[in-house]
Amino acid sequence: MEGFILLGITDERDLKIFCFVLFLTFYLFNLSGNLCIVLLITIDHSLYKPMYYFLANLSFLDIFYSTTTVPKMLSGLLVGDKRISIFGCIAQLHFFHFLGSTEALLLTSMSYDRYVAICNPLRYHVLMGRKSCLQLASCCWFIGFLYSLLQTIITFRLPYCNRRQVTHFYCDIKPVIKLACANTNQSELLVSGIFAIVAVSTFSLIIVSYMYIGSHLLNIQSRQGRRKAFSTCTSHITVVFLYIGTALCMYLGPTTENSLEQDRMSAIDRIAAILFALITPSLNPVIYTLRNKEVQKSLRNMFSSSKY
Repeated sequence: MEGFILLGITDERDLKIFCFVLFLTFYLFNLSGNLCIVLLITIDHSLYKPMYYFLANLSFLDIFYSTTTVPKMLSGLLVGDKRISIFGCIAQLHFFHFLGSTEALLLTSMSYDRYVAICNPLRYHVLMGRKSCLQLASCCWFIGFLYSLLQTIITFRLPYCNRRQVTHFYCDIKPVIKLACANTNQSELLVSGIFAIVAVSTFSLIIVSYMYIGSHLLNIQSRQGRRKAFSTCTSHITVVFLYIGTALCMYLGPTTENSLEQDRMSAIDRIAAILFALITPSLNPVIYTLRNKEVQKSLRNMFSSSKY
């Protein structure tokens, strides 16, 4: 088999130009914003803290996460090259889910960091030392790799014949599996089941962390103290709901045999995928810098020192 054809976002010329400019802007914003955060946390010793260590990992992931799919999408919009080789498709699907699942696991680790910082501050530097942070981050990367490897094997062990048109702008599990010339019910069920286990587990752990945080905040007598403690969590909560909420819509949506319903669902999937793969990673630097006084101070110091 030669490969697949990605149908992309749209075939209308004017809309393609508009989408190209819009998505390129978000992509460049994503690269510059997340790269700035990685450099800032690497350079500024005042940000050598567990929370910013995970944030640097998150920004690093966002850069490569978008790069897995967006350049190919932009190429399709600009020059109309929609072809992708079978090996390119396997690599794209694998790295998209590897980086995406690792990000979800990192967000879970960040919720644990916030729980320890607020509920057990006296032992924070013991429980969240450099070794603990390294182990947590390594586990996130390792589990994400295993999850993605399993999903990739399930997807590409199926036989693929003559159907080549992927109803998406990148190789994703659901649209690729639909092209298999075999019964895919078991594979689709297995893929959804594995995703549900990872997604529900991470989301549940985040919810449990914030339940403990909420219970602890209720015991704080000072209103200002409660506000200050909760303000350190708002950025993380916003990113969690943007990221995991969009992922749940994409991968736990119902499947249907009706062609009109399939077209509607594929359009919804593509919109959700744009939010998931491009918009959310672009917004993360803004979310984490708007309300974070330490990052704002570090940015001001970096720009003021660059003038001299």
